[in-house]
Amino acid sequence: MPIYLIHFSNPLFFFKRCPSHIEQQNLTSVSEFFLTGLSDDPELQPLLFGLFLSMYLVTVLGNLLIILAVSCDSHLHTPMYFFLSNLSLADIGFTSTTIPKMIVGIQTQSRAISYVGCLTQMSFFMLFGCLDSLLLAVMAYDRFVAICHPLHYMVIMNPRFCGLLVLASVFISLLVSQMHNSIVLQLTYFKDVEISHFFCDPSQLLNLACSDTSTNNIVMYFVGAISGFLPISGIFFSYYKIVSSILRVPSAGGKYKAFSTCGSHLSVVCLFYGTGLGVYLSSAVSRSPRKGAVASVVYTVVTPMLNPFIYSLRNRDIKRAMRRLFSNTI
Repeated sequence: MPIYLIHFSNPLFFFKRCPSHIEQQNLTSVSEFFLTGLSDDPELQPLLFGLFLSMYLVTVLGNLLIILAVSCDSHLHTPMYFFLSNLSLADIGFTSTTIPKMIVGIQTQSRAISYVGCLTQMSFFMLFGCLDSLLLAVMAYDRFVAICHPLHYMVIMNPRFCGLLVLASVFISLLVSQMHNSIVLQLTYFKDVEISHFFCDPSQLLNLACSDTSTNNIVMYFVGAISGFLPISGIFFSYYKIVSSILRVPSAGGKYKAFSTCGSHLSVVCLFYGTGLGVYLSSAVSRSPRKGAVASVVYTVVTPMLNPFIYSLRNRDIKRAMRRLFSNTI
């Protein structure tokens, strides 16, 4: 998920010329790539298949339950839960971009992915990853308005404005995704066709390219700023204001009540960016691409799977809506 720390941390590293010892005939204009996956051990393949299939089903089911609970319960038709349902939808899309292809690859023993398929996967990966980050920033702003301007909350966070915030997040994510794709489409030659990952990881693909274009570097810095730096800055600013406002509350009970409304969101933010930072640091310390791929499982699979549990276990309204949903179904 916080992919931006990884993919945009050093664009100059990605766009480099091929070493001089690689002869011109070895540079390949490819029609497909090969994903190395997480392990080559045949005995581990059934275990990986079962593990990732179950995690994927839990992720999709958990996030769908959040969306259904918010949609069916009129008490949850508020800005906070509107943004939460959109975050759950983005999590489903984010996980569905990578895991089904890996599951099918394990089952069919095929590691090949077409050039067009790789670009498509990478495009949706960037789209939903960026959308996750922007929606978390929007939810932080929602909590800021609720705590710092409670009397004007319903006026500021009206349905039209909330819809515009989500549409703007989708539009910016599409822009980031297409800007990234425009860079990749300019790459004609690659020094290898093997990607050391279980999906078309943008950093891995760009690292295989033979290119040295200053324009691409500028675009990558711009994309990284939009999809990573700006949302993180917005979240930090919102919580700075929230903490400052809570500290002015005289009673301890009032402070706890005010901060409890941010608990679930803050947990998801820490999980989202914490795992991304952990993957970034592990890839910087370890030179093994396979270890980086294993670490990436945390933010591509585990984080989207845990988000529904964090919100349902820490939120009384969601738990109440879930009980109503199950009782009406039964």
